[in-house]
Amino acid sequence: MSSVTLLCLPYSGASAMVYSRWRRKLPAWLDVRPVELPGRGTRMGEPAQTDLLALARQLASEQRLAASQPYALLGHSLGALLAFELAHELQALGCPSPLALFASGTAAPSRREDYDGGEWREPKSDAVLIEELRALNGTPEEVLANRELMSLTLPVLRADFLLCGRYVYRQRPPLHCPLHVLGGEDDRATDAQLLAWRQESLGDFSLEMFPGGHFFIHAHEDRVLGTLSAAMAPYRLSA
Repeated sequence: MSSVTLLCLPYSGASAMVYSRWRRKLPAWLDVRPVELPGRGTRMGEPAQTDLLALARQLASEQRLAASQPYALLGHSLGALLAFELAHELQALGCPSPLALFASGTAAPSRREDYDGGEWREPKSDAVLIEELRALNGTPEEVLANRELMSLTLPVLRADFLLCGRYVYRQRPPLHCPLHVLGGEDDRATDAQLLAWRQESLGDFSLEMFPGGHFFIHAHEDRVLGTLSAAMAPYRLSA
């Protein structure tokens, strides 16, 4: 039986390998492929992007072959915006529509009120970025206090916040794939911001809320993967 490729886009400051452990937990027919972004992991030598639309076009060119076979897209936080834009860019290249799009931990592209004020359109200092990491409650204090480690992380994180802060939503014909949204009950995105994802696709829509804040995707990993597996199960035979 052929597999379904699951392209996973990382969140701010993270390497794509944050998803590597999913390979051991998801069914074998789901081929988990973490998508590494320029400036981190195996692409550390490349400059980090600060233009999200340009980055999506670059990734579409790189992932065109993978998208020629049955595939789905998943992203958390910044990764969800990237997955959304990547779906449109792959469509523009003539690739088939994804079997599903999973958008986790962020407001819909049309409801980016937290960034519309312009606060994040300019580079932030190390201190501001560290406080933002602390507020998101996903980075241990010992890591935040490690100067050597933070010197490697903060430049990438700074670029990632610019990706979000300079992002401009473009209204286009909606996608046609099922769109599954995951949210944290204590995260910043409101119910209205999460439900607004519905307008981005003509396919089936679902919203599932998880306990916890922004990093519920790790705190409740088994439940998240159960949701993912259940949503993809109908495509197992068609693969």
